Amino acid sequence: MDIFSHIKSAIGIILGLSVTHLLRGAAKQIQHPGRSKPYWIHSLWSFYLFILLLHFWWWEYNLHDIKHWVFAEYLFVIIYIVVYYSVCALLYPDDLKDYKDYEDYFYSRRKWIFGILGFSYLLDIIDTLIKGEAYVHHYGIEYPIRNVSHFVLCMVAMRVNNRLFHAILVMIFIVYEFSYILRLF
Repeated sequence: MDIFSHIKSAIGIILGLSVTHLLRGAAKQIQHPGRSKPYWIHSLWSFYLFILLLHFWWWEYNLHDIKHWVFAEYLFVIIYIVVYYSVCALLYPDDLKDYKDYEDYFYSRRKWIFGILGFSYLLDIIDTLIKGEAYVHHYGIEYPIRNVSHFVLCMVAMRVNNRLFHAILVMIFIVYEFSYILRLF
């Protein structure tokens, strides 16, 4: 087995756990809507994370072009996917006993959710640099603008408690992510 297959397997396990966490959380809301009232903005952020994870998996295919791996790069890629898992775990806690519903939970944990999500955009820049200069230039100026603006918006989302802001932000993130994926791939 080559090193890329090994790395792909490790990434796939953690990515699978991330998707499982999102799907299990959404299924619990459907199975027991009376126990934990779903909140549409929270559900849209969960959907966004699902799309982001699929995009991540597609994006990481380009790691196969790296012929010589060092442990630091391997560790970085694993930490990167663990960051995504952390956001998924935060979106769906094991229980909501200390909260009224998902709306109450979402706004009480928004600093953690958006802090970690924002951090993932910075890690993405490093991940892209690992893939090489040609890969970086292939995506043009939009790529760094995307990542920096998403990071900044996440930092703002950590501090803003306004429901309208969060509704508009998640819709912008979803529409942009679909647009970005469709234009690139």
